[in-house]
Amino acid sequence: MSFPTKAKYVVIGTGIHGLSTAWHLAEGLKKKNSNGSNNDIVVIDKGGIASGASGIACGVVRNNYFQPAMRELMVHSVEVWESDPKAFHYHPIGYMQISPESMRKDVTTIYEQQKVIGYESTFVEEQKDSMNYMKTIFDDWQAKGITSVLHEKKGGYANNTSSIYGLARKAEDEGVKILTGTLVKGFKSANSSTAVTAVETDQGTIHCEQVIVGVGPWLKDIWNMLELPKTISIKGDNGKMHQGFPMWQYWFLTEGVLRLNPTTQRTNDGNMPPVLHVDTDAPLYSDVDQSLITDKLWGIYYKPDFHFHGIQGGSTPHKVQMPADDVQIDPYGPDSKEFVVGDDFAHMWTSALAFCQKRFEGKSHLYKQGPTGGLGCFTPDNFPIFDKFRENVHIIADSNHGYKMIGVGKLVANEILDEKSELLEPFRFSRFKLGKLHPTSHSPFPWS
Repeated sequence: MSFPTKAKYVVIGTGIHGLSTAWHLAEGLKKKNSNGSNNDIVVIDKGGIASGASGIACGVVRNNYFQPAMRELMVHSVEVWESDPKAFHYHPIGYMQISPESMRKDVTTIYEQQKVIGYESTFVEEQKDSMNYMKTIFDDWQAKGITSVLHEKKGGYANNTSSIYGLARKAEDEGVKILTGTLVKGFKSANSSTAVTAVETDQGTIHCEQVIVGVGPWLKDIWNMLELPKTISIKGDNGKMHQGFPMWQYWFLTEGVLRLNPTTQRTNDGNMPPVLHVDTDAPLYSDVDQSLITDKLWGIYYKPDFHFHGIQGGSTPHKVQMPADDVQIDPYGPDSKEFVVGDDFAHMWTSALAFCQKRFEGKSHLYKQGPTGGLGCFTPDNFPIFDKFRENVHIIADSNHGYKMIGVGKLVANEILDEKSELLEPFRFSRFKLGKLHPTSHSPFPWS
């Protein structure tokens, strides 16, 4: 394939957002103009398909958001996952939010609003009833400090890399060109406009009419190339403007794998279980030496996964204590020399698994040693931005919510084709200036 010098649409990023947008844009163009060609869509990436965050994500699909706008967006995304589970390697096994008393009010709100939007779930309250409900699923359940269980019947997880390649095949089947090993170096604009007229890469310049950016943790680099603001003002609840907020904050993600046959996590009835997310303020003691690990609110998530060849999951991320421009993103994920999980995570996470289920007691030595994790590029309120900048640049900044939001690409593609999306409205950049921030929960996770 010769390098293109011109394309109507240039998509940057071969992860969940870039490829979903390209695929849906190609489909939309076909419907809009049956005689037209989709060869005007080019996707570029400095690495390969799924070489970034989408390639190492745990792949969980859930809707236990405290924020109404996120719940409605996820209903749409789950529908996209369900549209072709085979191609997306999607496992619709459900999802469980298992929580302590300090979070019960929040989770109750989530359940009540799930009912309003028609998202099927079961909600159990009180400590005894919660324990009994969990034991009907896992007879070895033993987690303490739990007073509510929200069991989403939809959702589950997808095999991350396989899903992204499935998206790539769908896009290419519609005529989309995918160019890997192509690094963005900058952007050109016309003298009389801020609109981007060309994307400059290390392989050549691509003249274009519109640009779509979905690059995950590398977003701040593209943002800087576009000369967008590094600090912003945010309107507080009292109407006062607060100046000088950094636009981007990095969080280090903590995930790992326990080398057990995934089938060891089967439920009492022999089926594969839902994804489990457990938050509790009960003290966590070491499964190795019984020392106290923490007596503060903590949380983990885990699932059986044949892609990862074991029990895979993670815990709360850590805020990176340096300005965004100083964070070295590359080498990314497992290849990083700095942002990788260590023995402290392995100790905590495997002990937490044993805290939850007896079958994991004495299994900490089966933790798969190796550099895992990754970085997430977060907005000031930890929720996504989906908006248009520089007149013709559509930015998908997902604040590490991304993988599950496969449907965002469809909505962005529709907007490019002049179909405005109400689901994307709460995620516009203007919300900071207007003081329309998303509500925050009592979860220890910044994305809940």
